[in-house]
Amino acid sequence: MAQTKGAGRAGRVVRIGAVADLHFSKNSQGQVGPLLAQVAELVDVLLLGGDLTDYGLPEEAQLLARELSGVRVPLVGVLGNHDYESGKQDELRAILADAGVTVLDGDACEVKGVGFAGAKGFAGGFGRGALGAWGEDAVKHFVHEAVNEALKLEAALARLRTPQRIALLHYSPIKATVEGEPPEIFAFLGCGRLAEPLTRYPVAAVFHGHAHRGSPEGTLGDSIPVYNVALPLLRRLWPDKPPVRVVQVHVPEAPEE
Repeated sequence: MAQTKGAGRAGRVVRIGAVADLHFSKNSQGQVGPLLAQVAELVDVLLLGGDLTDYGLPEEAQLLARELSGVRVPLVGVLGNHDYESGKQDELRAILADAGVTVLDGDACEVKGVGFAGAKGFAGGFGRGALGAWGEDAVKHFVHEAVNEALKLEAALARLRTPQRIALLHYSPIKATVEGEPPEIFAFLGCGRLAEPLTRYPVAAVFHGHAHRGSPEGTLGDSIPVYNVALPLLRRLWPDKPPVRVVQVHVPEAPEE
């Protein structure tokens, strides 16, 4: 359940937890708060990987915000496709920010000495199956959206100067963590273009959601772990444990001046 990065050196360990796809609706009241409060007991920082609401309604976000009041650790999140459903994503960001969530959209932040870069990401496929910007304008606009999300992630990563960086997405940057879903929808669950900035600015770990029936983990390149933290997947993976992926990241001590 936990992975350790760089244990044994001088410094401290920060426990980073991640979960996605809460899909909070009016019928979720009283369920998510206790769950996240339990999860927060295990971590120092909690990441929320998108699809925080079910229909992207401000009313859903307001109800979720009340439940987040019981979470006593820093919260960092991104929005997902469901959060965009009603065209109210800016309102959702404001409501969640008022509730103490740092919502990243091509932005970066530092918490407890660890740098976090976040973006929603987008669809488009992987490897030879990736959609190219060719043909109809609608196809070009689709691919442009995928490229734009990758550029937002790159800009966020470039801002960080911390020894350890973490990337938070909703869509997957690799094929491995969507495997388990029907192959015909792989292209709608992530995009390989998101992997490019992650190899240019290496991170300690990548977290995403969206693929409810996907695989729990994979690897980008030779060594970067990628974790699918969709709540339905984590519940199946750990039916008797809190549904959260925890990664322990080593933060070196700052040099004395």
